[in-house]
This record gives sequence, structure tokens and C-alpha cells, in this order.
Amino acid sequence: QVQLVESGGGLVQAGGSLRLSCAASGSTFSKNAMGWYRQAPGQQRELVAVVTSGGNTNYADSVKGRFTISRDNAKNTVYLQMNSLKPEDTAVYYCAVRPFYSVQWYWGQGTQVTVSS
Repeated sequence: QVQLVESGGGLVQAGGSLRLSCAASGSTFSKNAMGWYRQAPGQQRELVAVVTSGGNTNYADSVKGRFTISRDNAKNTVYLQMNSLKPEDTAVYYCAVRPFYSVQWYWGQGTQVTVSS
């Protein structure tokens, strides 16, 4: 099973930027879709961004134009560049993998992102 380790969360002021990183184990990284989810207190977990094995990306409407997902297959790492952060972006952010042989997403432990106003 793929293991995911997130890093890069923290506290930032509104309008600032953060970059999240997620290192994945295993030899099939390039074949898998990768994504970022987030969950705010009292809210359901929501999909933020996805990058497919072919490099296609998709974003939640709330982050379009502000967040960018990317992947480095040589490093088995996926990134989420977050710009123009808003207080409503405050959440635990989870790296996720959808293995090529599955339709299910699997998540890491999460990293806290807090945006102060």
C-alpha cells in the first residue's frame, strides 16, 4: 500500500502563500492519480485539486486561479502551491492517491493550514 507523508503546512496571513509537499512510497507513483483534499472543522472533507497520471489537472471552484497542483514523478512527490490564501482556506490538508488499479482514494495523515485575517 502506498504511504503518503505531507509537509509544508503552517500559519500564514491572509494574502500569503504556502506550498504543500507530499512524498509517496512505491514504484508506481507515475501511474497513479494524485490529489489534495481538505477538511475544515465541522465540515466534510472536500477535494481541492487532482493531477492525473497524464498531467491533467482539475480544481475545486473555490481555489481556481489561486492554487496549483503539480507532480514530480522522479521524486515521487506531489505539490500544492497555494497563493492569495483566505481565512476560509483554513483546514487540515490531506494528500491523496488513487492507484491505477483502483477507483478509491487513500489519504495521508494531513497537515494543518491556518490562514489568519
